[in-house]
Amino acid sequence: MSSPFFGYGERPEWEARPARPSGSMLAEPEPKPQEIPPGFRGKVAVVTGGATGLGATISHEFARLGCRVAFCYVNMPGRDVSEQALLTETSLAAMGPGVLAVKCDVRDPAAVNRFIEEVKAKFGTIHYLINNAGIANDGALWRLTDAAWAEVLDTNVTGTFNCIRAVSPIFREQHFGKIVNVSAHQAERPGFGVSNYAASKAALLGLTRAAAVELGPANVNVNAVAPGFIRTERMAMLPPEVIERARKHSVLGRIAEPEDVARVISFLCSDAARHITGQTIVVDGGLSVE
Repeated sequence: MSSPFFGYGERPEWEARPARPSGSMLAEPEPKPQEIPPGFRGKVAVVTGGATGLGATISHEFARLGCRVAFCYVNMPGRDVSEQALLTETSLAAMGPGVLAVKCDVRDPAAVNRFIEEVKAKFGTIHYLINNAGIANDGALWRLTDAAWAEVLDTNVTGTFNCIRAVSPIFREQHFGKIVNVSAHQAERPGFGVSNYAASKAALLGLTRAAAVELGPANVNVNAVAPGFIRTERMAMLPPEVIERARKHSVLGRIAEPEDVARVISFLCSDAARHITGQTIVVDGGLSVE
C-alpha cells in the first residue's frame, strides 16, 4: 500500500506525536504572527546613512514605492551633513508617505536604540532595514593607524550589527522583516590600500549569512548587495584614471548609477524575493567576472 506521504515512508514524527492535554502549562499557544499586507505601500523603511550619496537614493527609492522612510546620518570630519540631510528630508516629505530624519551614530548602541524607538513612536513599526552607513579610510596597511582600522570596522561592521540587533525584536514579534546590508565588491576583490575597508565589507557578508540563519524562522529575510564603483560624490574624490580603469574593466562598459543599486535593494525587500535569504548580489557591471 502506498504511503500517504508521497512515498517517504512512515508518518513523520510531528504528525504522530499526541496532542498535549488542553489544560497543560506546555499547551500555551504560540503568538499568532501579525497579518502583513503585500506590497510596499504604507510600510516603513529605515535607511542608515540615508542623507547623502547612495543612501539618499535608497531613501528616495522606498518613498517612490509608497513607503514611509526614516533615515539617520552623522556629521563627518570636515563635513557638516546636516544641511544635506535637511534637503533629503524635504525632498522625501514632498513625495508624501512620511519621513523622519535623525542624527545617529550607528557605532553607539544606545543612540541606535533611541533612533529605532523614535521610528516606532512615529510610524508604529518597521518593515525594512537597509544598513547603508559606512566609511572608508584608505592607506597602505603598514601605515594604517589603530584609529583608522578601528573606525572603519566599528562603523561598517559593529554599526550594522547594532542596527540589526535593535530591529530584531520588532521583526520577530510581527513575524516579518527584510534586512539588506550594503557590502562592496572589494570584499572579494580588494585593491591596494583598502585592507580595513575590504575586511569590514567581507565581515558584512558573514554577518548577513549568520543573521539570515538566526532570523529566518521568524520570516525575516537578510541579504546583502555588493556594489562596484557608483557615481556618487565619493567616487568624484577618486583620480580620473581609477574611474576610467573601472569603466574599462566592467564588461558592461559603464559605471553604476546609484539607482542601479537602490533598485536591487528594493527588489530584495519585495514580495518577489520572499524566498531569497543569506545571499549577496554583486552589482558591479561585471567588474568581478572580467
